[in-house]
Amino acid sequence: MTEHELKEAGPERLASALMESGALKSDWLPAYEAVPRHRFVPDTIWPGRAGMNRQDDRVILDERPDLWWEAVHRDAPITTQWDDGGYTGPGKGRTPTSSNSMPTMVFTMLDALDVHEGHEVLEIGTGTGWNAALLSHRVGADHVVSVEVDRWTAEHARNRLTLAGLHPLVHVGNGAEGYPGRAPYDRLMATCSVGSVPVAWREQTVSGGIIVTPWGPAYGGEAVARLTVADGGSASGPFIGSSAFMRMNVQRKRLPPTRAFLDGHEWPAAGVRSETTLSPDDVGEWIHMFAIGVQIPDLFCRVDWGKEGAYRLWLMDTGITSWATADYAKGLMTWPVVQSGARRLWDELEDAWRWWDRQDRPGFARFGLTVDNDGEHVWLDRPDRPVPLRTPS
Repeated sequence: MTEHELKEAGPERLASALMESGALKSDWLPAYEAVPRHRFVPDTIWPGRAGMNRQDDRVILDERPDLWWEAVHRDAPITTQWDDGGYTGPGKGRTPTSSNSMPTMVFTMLDALDVHEGHEVLEIGTGTGWNAALLSHRVGADHVVSVEVDRWTAEHARNRLTLAGLHPLVHVGNGAEGYPGRAPYDRLMATCSVGSVPVAWREQTVSGGIIVTPWGPAYGGEAVARLTVADGGSASGPFIGSSAFMRMNVQRKRLPPTRAFLDGHEWPAAGVRSETTLSPDDVGEWIHMFAIGVQIPDLFCRVDWGKEGAYRLWLMDTGITSWATADYAKGLMTWPVVQSGARRLWDELEDAWRWWDRQDRPGFARFGLTVDNDGEHVWLDRPDRPVPLRTPS
C-alpha cells in the first residue's frame, strides 16, 4: 500500500469514526494528527475488542503487518503487557498489566480534563506514552509529568516520546504518591482505575483543579469520575461514563480464595437454602455491579460456569465472615440460593439491587463521588443524596 492508502486505511479512517461519534473534538484533532496512535504502540500486541475486557491472540508487526495495522487503527483497547512483563507469548498471559487504551475512552477523558495552554498536568500511568504525547502536544511537554510504576514500560514510552520530539518528565514510581516535585497541578488524569482516590492526588492539585480517574468498587463495575478540588482539599463531581481500566498497581484486588470460606468442607456445607425471584442473570451487568458494589463495599463475587449457559454465582466478603451462592439456569422462574455465615450476602445484594430499581435504574451519569478526609461517598443525582451503605458496622 502507498503512504496515502495507509493513512486512509488507518489514522484518517479512525479519526473520521471518532469525530462522527463525538469522542474526538476538533480541538484535539491537531494533537491526534501530530502524534498518531501507531507511533506509540509496540511491535507485539494483543488486540482487544471495543467495550469488552477480552484480548485476541498475540500479533507481531514483523509477522502480520496488515493485522497489526488494522488492530492499531480500530477503536478498541490493545494489551501491551501481561503479568508485569512475566509473560510474552505466544497466546495470552494470566493478567493484563499494561495497555494502549481504547481511542474513544482516551479522547472522552481528555475532553473531560478540560486542559488549556499553561496548565500543569500530572498523568498517572504512562503506558505506551500516547496519552502523554497528546497532552504534551496540547500544553507543551515541559508542562507534563507522567508517572509509571513499571521501569521497562516507562523506558520504552520515553523512547517513543523522544522519537516524536517530545520530552515530558516520565517518572518511575508509585502512582498513588503522585509527583510532589512538580506540584501543584491544574489537572490530574489517571489511566488506571482505583478503588480509593489517593490523598496525594488531592493534595497535589490546586483548588479548582480537576481530577479525572476511573473508579470502581470491589464487587465490580467502574466509571470515570470527574472531580473538582475545593478549598480545603476535598474533591467532588459526577461520573461521566462507564470504563474498564486495569487497576493501579498498589490497589490491585487481592481477594481471599473461595476455599477460605468453606473451612475444608464441600459446598453447600452448613449453608441455609432458600429461593429467589431475582435472577442472577439480572444482577451481572456493569451498572448492576457498580450499583451493588457502592452499597456493599466489602462484597466481591466469582462465577463457576456449568453447561449450556448455567453457572453458580458466588458472593463473599473481604472479611471472610460469610458467603452465598445463587445458581442460574435458563428457563427457571425461581433460583436456588445458599447462604452461610454471620451475614446473608444474597439478601444484602438483593436489597441493593432493589434500591437501584426503585430509583428508576439510574445509569452511571446519575452517580457522583465526593472524596474528603472522612473518606469516599458515592451519591445519586447530587452530593446531599448519599447512596445507602448496607455493610454492617
